[in-house]
Amino acid sequence: MQPAERSRVPRIDPYGFERPEDFDDAAYEKFFSSYLVTLTRRAIKWSRLLQGGGVPRSRTDLNRTFPDNVKFRKTTDPCLQRTLYNVLLAYGHHNQGVGYCQGMNFIAGYLILITNNEEESFWLLDALVGRILPDYYSPAMLGLKTDQEVLGELVRAKLPAVGALMERLGVLWTLLVSRWFICLFVDILPVETVLRIWDCLFNEGSKIIFRVALTLIKQHQELILEATSVPDICDKFKQITKGSFVMECHTFMQKIFSEPGSLSMATVAKLRESCRARLLAQGLLRIMASSSIHVPAGDKISYLFMAA
Repeated sequence: MQPAERSRVPRIDPYGFERPEDFDDAAYEKFFSSYLVTLTRRAIKWSRLLQGGGVPRSRTDLNRTFPDNVKFRKTTDPCLQRTLYNVLLAYGHHNQGVGYCQGMNFIAGYLILITNNEEESFWLLDALVGRILPDYYSPAMLGLKTDQEVLGELVRAKLPAVGALMERLGVLWTLLVSRWFICLFVDILPVETVLRIWDCLFNEGSKIIFRVALTLIKQHQELILEATSVPDICDKFKQITKGSFVMECHTFMQKIFSEPGSLSMATVAKLRESCRARLLAQGLLRIMASSSIHVPAGDKISYLFMAA
């Protein structure tokens, strides 16, 4: 691409993230020129919905939150690190059973970027952590571990060849998808795609996470099946979150509702019950609690005060 052509795509995206050196400007321009029509249509739709009463239904980590986003840099005025700190600290006081867990900083950061409002970000974070994803960020992270096992069961049922490969190589799902789940695809999929996923997550609940994961795996099943070792399959799972398939968010969102087939909350709830029982029976809860990345609420809150 000629320099003059490249300059048409800003170096920094609308959310404040710097585009990588190998960013495909031509592909993005082609996608976005058609996506603008969809954005306009959806903006009108959301406006009507909201006018009609809405849709039913630290520490150290602060410095590591979006280092490629200019809005979170200390040299920026105002710097959103302070806003992020305030939201996480307030939530630690509000929900002391959770306090703070790594991953929450990325979620809160995205909410702040979109709402530009501390209070709205706080309550949206509470909806995610306290209602939509219970036990994902608790000390034992049992909800997170359970849902990773649920994904394994769904893959075995819907994509048996991939399930068989996982068992043959002895790969734990937590090794491959823990960041997908705990960060809700932030820093994994493109920003526009993540935001569209979150729209569905807030409206339809946590089964959307499974739809996204199953779609990524099914779309790249042939690539995944080429893996011959644990490092190899880990590399394949990094590859499947890149490229035009995930960048073209409108098409991607259509795929997540068609590719995985039927997936009701009743099915997810039943699988969660059996997987949770199995984890507890195997005594893995004790292992998770001792090796978790979670920091107790009181300790984290004190640390945040000291770091302020």
